Amino acid sequence: MSKSSIDEGSSDRNGPARDRSRPRAVPGSGGRGDAGSSTSERILDAALVSFATRGYEASSLDALAQGLEIRKQTILYWFPSKEVLLEAVIDRSAIELSAALEDSLTSAGSGWSRIEAVVRSVFRLAARRPELVGLVREMGRLGTPAATRLVTALEPLVHRASEFLEAEMDAGHMRRHEPRLLLLAIYSTVIGMLTEVEVLRAFGEEPTARSLVRRRNEILELLRSALVTEPA
Repeated sequence: MSKSSIDEGSSDRNGPARDRSRPRAVPGSGGRGDAGSSTSERILDAALVSFATRGYEASSLDALAQGLEIRKQTILYWFPSKEVLLEAVIDRSAIELSAALEDSLTSAGSGWSRIEAVVRSVFRLAARRPELVGLVREMGRLGTPAATRLVTALEPLVHRASEFLEAEMDAGHMRRHEPRLLLLAIYSTVIGMLTEVEVLRAFGEEPTARSLVRRRNEILELLRSALVTEPA
């Protein structure tokens, strides 16, 4: 992303330069009062939907302000530029994604059941919060630094998943693969299938619960046959 394509409004107020690849504190938890927190959350919600559905470049602060029925300057008060707003959206979305996946892992057993739990969790999240899947897809399209920021925020979860896969391979429960490449393949398969669902939505065809379950089961069967070396 070029600076000209991502900045709207002055970011001179940000002070000294910081490492933008690291997650930042998301507005809404500071000392500006409940009303201010509510405003910042509304801005983040609207930006998430816009970035996920329209794309980052096609989203504007003017359009966001108009949709929220607030002044553009109010957005800039909380997020001094469009780039800073994107960073906050990524950080909050990463927290939500991590929490959903951690919950599924906590309640899952061992071996294949953990992979199954994660896939089921992702599909539930996609049905409930399709904009999160759309944001992940958009970050992949934008590339650095947006994608790097999301990956950095999810790194603890990725590291834990890699260690789990390595242990399962060492135990002979799964076929030997490089863990991070395997995670990438699983990610691409699941996101690819969910992207197909979003394409259907874009053309006005709302996927049914039955169709989502069928797609989920197809992915689970594909992954199981590719990974598991013995009955779980």
